[in-house]
Amino acid sequence: MNQKIDNLRTNLQTKLDEIASQVEKVKGSLKVASKEAEETIKSKMNDTKAKLESKKQEIADSKAKLEERIQTKKSEVASQIADWKTKREQDKLVARANRAEEYAAAAILLALAAIDEAEVATLEAVAARMDADEVVGN
Repeated sequence: MNQKIDNLRTNLQTKLDEIASQVEKVKGSLKVASKEAEETIKSKMNDTKAKLESKKQEIADSKAKLEERIQTKKSEVASQIADWKTKREQDKLVARANRAEEYAAAAILLALAAIDEAEVATLEAVAARMDADEVVGN
């Protein structure tokens, strides 16, 4: 059982590290954005949009899992879980733990998707600002 918890912790830590890496990439993009040419920014924006588009079904599935988990969690009252423990209903407890792990993974995926969406929005804002500055400068 400790191994399963360690594996879950390791898996979640890996995903959190991925999120931190994505945030750092976005921060880096923002720092160099002012130095990049308009075409480079538009290209990067299009690439990020394509990446996000390719993950749409996975994101939708994760949202569905989150909603399902919320409904399941509501139905699992504390007394029911205590009853499972008392009766040593391992199958139910394991199934609950598996659902909780799936929920955590889905939530992390949605966080990663939100970062991608934020990157697209930021790049669009930079491109729009460059367009506006170009007109003002002429």
